[in-house]
Amino acid sequence: MKGSNIIAVFNKDHTKVLMCKRRSDPYKGKYNFVGGKIEQGEDGMSAAYRELEEETGITRRDISLIHFIDFTYHWYGIRLEFYIGRLNSDIPVHGDENDLLWIPLDSDFFDISTFAGEGNIGHMMLLVEMEKEKIFK
Repeated sequence: MKGSNIIAVFNKDHTKVLMCKRRSDPYKGKYNFVGGKIEQGEDGMSAAYRELEEETGITRRDISLIHFIDFTYHWYGIRLEFYIGRLNSDIPVHGDENDLLWIPLDSDFFDISTFAGEGNIGHMMLLVEMEKEKIFK
């Protein structure tokens, strides 16, 4: 089964989440979490930090990630690992692969005309919202 990850990065005061506006399919033109593939022989957490640095410039010194939940799409043979974290300080982010934007947390993440994943981003953000007191203590 192929492994991939997505990472929800929250700003320091937990009012926005970092997303990329995809430049290519799937979901071209829609907002998505940053992330990518887990390479063979690589553990999920290492892959999450690697992808985060490659796509945003955010390093382990800037954020502590939590492995929050996994989704398995048996039909497609994909396991998707979902990581979350909050920046230690406000730092500039940069990406070459996709445009990076800070999206306010009061956005409608279930809006499939704006966000990728057929509502999955809304579901994931709802789960994070439900557990935010434990996660961001």
